[in-house]
Amino acid sequence: MKRRWGATVAALLCAAVLAGCGGRSSAPAGGGAGGGASDLPAQVQKIRDAGVLRVGVKEDVPKFGYFDPAKNAHEGLEIDLARRIAKEIFGDESKVQFTGVNAKTRGPALDNGEIDLVIATFTITEERKKSWNFSDPYFTDYVGFLVLADSGIQSWKDLDGKVIGVAQSASTRAALTEQAEKDGIKVEFMEFATYPEIKAALDSRRIDAFSVDQSILWGYKDDKNVMLPDKFAPQEYGIATKLSNTELAEFVNNILKGMKESGELDQLYEKWGLK
Repeated sequence: MKRRWGATVAALLCAAVLAGCGGRSSAPAGGGAGGGASDLPAQVQKIRDAGVLRVGVKEDVPKFGYFDPAKNAHEGLEIDLARRIAKEIFGDESKVQFTGVNAKTRGPALDNGEIDLVIATFTITEERKKSWNFSDPYFTDYVGFLVLADSGIQSWKDLDGKVIGVAQSASTRAALTEQAEKDGIKVEFMEFATYPEIKAALDSRRIDAFSVDQSILWGYKDDKNVMLPDKFAPQEYGIATKLSNTELAEFVNNILKGMKESGELDQLYEKWGLK
């Protein structure tokens, strides 16, 4: 009887060990699409339990974050990044909810819990790192200028005494103010909530130049305006999370690192004509 009992206990212990080994994912932290609850950090599991990843994106920046009314759909590099992260969490890239943001609203939307991530041409700066977590850069750009083709403006220094349109709360104004001081020129700024508003102001000649990152400007290029050759202040875009969401930030950064190493990010650059 004792032998039978001992054999039964041994069998149960063996089964328990095997079950424990078989149930543990071999995927690294931050990977493994569709993994079980034990595979995900608590902050990521919370998103999974909610059933959707909420992401703040631009809706007026072609190739990055753009809402196409004809298709009734979001598209661009940053949209694809959001879907890639959703796939890692849920095993389904469609489980993402997009919220349109701009330079002024994206930070507050993170802080108040309206969204989980911001992927919206959000330039990484030391000052911003005090308020939000940022991933490694996924794209690097430079501040540039669009001017009307018949304006006679051919360079940055021709903007001395002119009015430059910039987005509210963007890093553009500070970068240009610093550059103007270095070059000994004076410029004035007019701020707008959206890029289409800046473009409209340029077309109506209320401003002399439209300034933001060059990749954004290309989306507003037409036969009436030209891009100046000058460019300043490297702008590195990062994926932002709420400052307290360190686990989520690490999870997202691991995904981004994997995309860089595998060449997947380069493929997205090519897809959207950014390379």
